[in-house]
Amino acid sequence: MLQGIDPILTGELLAHLDAMGHADGVVVADAHFPAERIARRLVTLPALSATDVIRALRTVLPLDTAPAVDVMEAEDGSAGAVHAELTAAASASGDEVRVLPRADFYAEAERAFLIVRTGELRPFGNAILRKGLVAS
Repeated sequence: MLQGIDPILTGELLAHLDAMGHADGVVVADAHFPAERIARRLVTLPALSATDVIRALRTVLPLDTAPAVDVMEAEDGSAGAVHAELTAAASASGDEVRVLPRADFYAEAERAFLIVRTGELRPFGNAILRKGLVAS
């Protein structure tokens, strides 16, 4: 057990986050996401929401410059309430967030360093966070 580390952040997850380089992406995926098919590295946290996982990640993960966060556009082209919650959990401002159509989001996810599949049941509850630099 470590002091000051959110308990959501397992040792396996922390090791992957530490290994990430500048601008590498971590996908926080909903339960519907095809993570097993496209992940190079996969951590599964089935009992947690995407927003809880993002909040925990942000305690140790600085964000890169824009676009720092990608979210998946709904099929009707809207950015629904789930997007606002994901963005708020990441503490990202509007200009740091990019809304991508599903196919483009999947293409970005395939290039990501890590996918964290959550138990998020809301459709389009997916985000990609890009690791920034750790300030001294």
